[in-house]
Amino acid sequence: MKTLSRMTLASALVTSALLLTSNPAVAQSRTIEGDSISVTVTIEAIEQSTRTLTVKDDKGIYETIQAPPEMKRFSELKVGDKITARYYDNVVVRLKKPGESTVDVDSAALTRGTGTAAAGTAAAQRTITVTVTAMDPKANSVTVKGPNNYVYSRKVRDKKTFNALKVGDQLDMTWTEAVLISVDPARK
Repeated sequence: MKTLSRMTLASALVTSALLLTSNPAVAQSRTIEGDSISVTVTIEAIEQSTRTLTVKDDKGIYETIQAPPEMKRFSELKVGDKITARYYDNVVVRLKKPGESTVDVDSAALTRGTGTAAAGTAAAQRTITVTVTAMDPKANSVTVKGPNNYVYSRKVRDKKTFNALKVGDQLDMTWTEAVLISVDPARK
C-alpha cells in the first residue's frame, strides 16, 4: 500500500477537488469500513498567471498546488483562505449467485458547491467481480483475483462470513471514494 504524508494527501485532495469549485440479498453483502481523513490547509500565496497556490498545513509544512483549468472559481481564492478536504472510502462485498454475470464498471461524478464560497464533491465508484482463489483459516484471510490480474488479500473479521466462503466463489466488490472540498474565506 502506498503511504502518503499528510501534506501530500492534502495536496492530492485539494488538487482533485479544485476541479469542482432481513432480505436474503442483504444478508450476503458486507461493508468494509474505510478511511475518513480530513485535512485543512491555509493559502499562503497565489500566482494567478500560473494558477499556482502555495498552501501551509497546521504543522507549518508548505506545498505548491497547480489548479487545473477546469477550476472556474480560481480567481476568487484569496491569501488566508482555508481549504478543507474530506476523504471517505468504503468497500461493499456481495456473494454472487451461481451463473450470475460478471461485472467491471467504473462511474464518477463531480458536483460543484452551490454556496457563495468555492466548494464541491468528487466521487468515484468501481465494481468488479472477483473469484476467491485462496483461503487461510489460521489467519482468517481470503485472497481474490479479478480483471487485469487484480489480486487482493484481506483478513475477514466475521468468522461466520469467512466460514460461508469457499475457493471458487465469485464476489462483487464495490469501492466508493469521495472527496468533499470547502473553502472558508480569510477572516478580515
